[in-house]
Amino acid sequence: MSYRLHQPSYIKEILDKFGFKFSKALGQNFLIDGNLIENIIDYSDITEDDYVIEIGPGFGTLTERLVDKCKFLYSIEIDSRLMDVLKYTVGDRYNFQIINEDVLKVDLNELNHGDKKFKVVANLPYYITTPIIEHLFNYRDVIESITVMVQKEVANRMVADVGSKDYASLSLFVKQNSDAKIILNAPKTVFMPQPKVDSAVVNMKLKKLDEDIDQELLRQLIRSGFSKRRKTILNSFTSGFVNVDKEKLKSILQELGLKENLRAENLSLEDYKNIVKKLSVID
Repeated sequence: MSYRLHQPSYIKEILDKFGFKFSKALGQNFLIDGNLIENIIDYSDITEDDYVIEIGPGFGTLTERLVDKCKFLYSIEIDSRLMDVLKYTVGDRYNFQIINEDVLKVDLNELNHGDKKFKVVANLPYYITTPIIEHLFNYRDVIESITVMVQKEVANRMVADVGSKDYASLSLFVKQNSDAKIILNAPKTVFMPQPKVDSAVVNMKLKKLDEDIDQELLRQLIRSGFSKRRKTILNSFTSGFVNVDKEKLKSILQELGLKENLRAENLSLEDYKNIVKKLSVID
């Protein structure tokens, strides 16, 4: 099938036909590179048996190809101005449904997916990347993988390891919930309108959470550490979100062979998990 939505001339035709203007408030930067779009779909490993959720379809550049690849596609779009555009560009397809809603308000459990988990594909607005990823992680029971286009700087943080300059609370949050890797880089020139920064595509395969770990305590401990990065873990973990007893924490750190003067960025996910296990036993 011949696809046209990556062609600037066709996009201009659509802009003129519908009088559409890009919204800065919604962070609208639409993909216009056909090769990159094909690569995203390939790396997403979409098959004819898959149920797919697309977030932010825009004009339908990814959409028109996804719908040809998968069993059923749900495209969630917050901008009501794009409903008529998508009907025009993608058409009325038997395996396609547009949901005009904020994805953060959509209960993904209510979407039919047969006996398979969803694969999510998205070109996420920069300003709301983390909340959307967090929302998707909450649906691990029905989502198998997430492939997202994000700001390059954010992508680097998502996959960073301990000791890296990009290592942050987001790195640990992503590691806690998935196996993630950067699969593609995307220069700002592949978007319309062009953003000020480059992007990257991250693939996350969701994993089962450790049942013997208090996941909420783990998240709070990470938040406490990185909200006060200049403080040592002995001080940041004993104030703020978790407020652990200092003497208990001293004992735990000593038992785990961790120095009291370490900072949040010096600890791996396993270190955080081990501290949480010890805290749970003490409590």
